[in-house]
Amino acid sequence: MDVRMLYHTPDPERSIATAARLCYAPVGAAELMESLDEEAIHRVLRTVITSGHLSTLEHASYTFAIDGVSRAMTHQLVRHRLASFNQQSQRYVSYDKDPSFIVPPEIDENPELKMRYMQACGEAFMNYRALIEAGVAPEDARYLLPNAMETKIAVTMNVRELLHFFNLRCCNRAQWEIREVANRMLELARPTAPYIFLDAGPSCRRGPCAEGKMSCGKPFERIVRD
Repeated sequence: MDVRMLYHTPDPERSIATAARLCYAPVGAAELMESLDEEAIHRVLRTVITSGHLSTLEHASYTFAIDGVSRAMTHQLVRHRLASFNQQSQRYVSYDKDPSFIVPPEIDENPELKMRYMQACGEAFMNYRALIEAGVAPEDARYLLPNAMETKIAVTMNVRELLHFFNLRCCNRAQWEIREVANRMLELARPTAPYIFLDAGPSCRRGPCAEGKMSCGKPFERIVRD
């Protein structure tokens, strides 16, 4: 798995604080952006976050490149509708030799199960190639490819959606692969906006577990904002 940040809004905390402050300021956004110091930025962000007025967080966005993940993972990822996605197409990309399959850790740790798993994936791919060589279009042959097939995807989310994504997918109850993707994305995003992402992650970072009776019973250390 390879997760990289391709781009983010420059100085995202200042951009968000400026947009939020504009609602109550007699001057324009450009002047505000230059005049806000770090203390003022944090004061505005604290008000925005604690009050739940999160629409201003949509003024900053992040773009990530995610490689070496499964189709099973991206099927979950694209359910986050307030985001933009571009994924390697199985319709236009015809796979040749040496396919890559993502193996879940639970299967990878069991040699017998791993052998059966890889054999099934290999057979599906051989049949896929047989259809391609018989002249079947990749868009139809791809029906045989398993969810384990490795893929690549580019993702753009604004900060509000990122926080929602981290809340759901950094949780111990999230599926292992998308949880790892989310944790890596958070590691990359946090240094660029440390105040905003201070307590980002599952709900137990900020208070009670939102999973209720479905809780894992292993809460993360709670982080309290100043």
